[in-house]
Amino acid sequence: MSDSRSQIFHALRHRLPQTAPLPSLDGEWIQFPDPIGKFCDLVVSVGGQTEVCTQTALQETIGRLDVYDQSRRIVSTVNGVEGNVDLQQVGDPHELEDVHLAIATGQFGVAENGAIWIDDRALRHRVVLFIAQHLILVIPASEIVHNMHEAYRRISFTENHFGVFISGPSKTADIEQSLVIGAHGARSLHVLLVD
Repeated sequence: MSDSRSQIFHALRHRLPQTAPLPSLDGEWIQFPDPIGKFCDLVVSVGGQTEVCTQTALQETIGRLDVYDQSRRIVSTVNGVEGNVDLQQVGDPHELEDVHLAIATGQFGVAENGAIWIDDRALRHRVVLFIAQHLILVIPASEIVHNMHEAYRRISFTENHFGVFISGPSKTADIEQSLVIGAHGARSLHVLLVD
């Protein structure tokens, strides 16, 4: 090692910041008087759409959406909602490249940021969440938590499953600060809260 490099490292080692105790995670975290309303507002604010419906009206509600009517290839992993691509019969995820609409069940939503937790237990190919042009997520209205602290308590990290928080359609504003929807994933997100 060069002498100047050694001097720099030596100087850095002698100027380390003082150690500080980690903050406690026990505290009063944000709570909302109407977590469902807050969740819906935040989903809309990040470019998604929400609707509340009953389990019996789920197929009818999805059938009324333009994106469902206009889609050629539909993957649905939601019981009672029809699709025309059977995900269990797809061997190679590359066969999903032209899926227009994916409909899946999210486990719960977070009022603090409008995110939906979904894991791959019911998805043979998790890529369908990201490769589809449009995404519909169905979650029970009773499964909205207030904040991310509550959300992380609900996730089991001991099981070997893929999981992701999805909030709104894919978007970026990195290039020339112009907002582009659908840059790296779905161009639209509909969240249906089943009452």
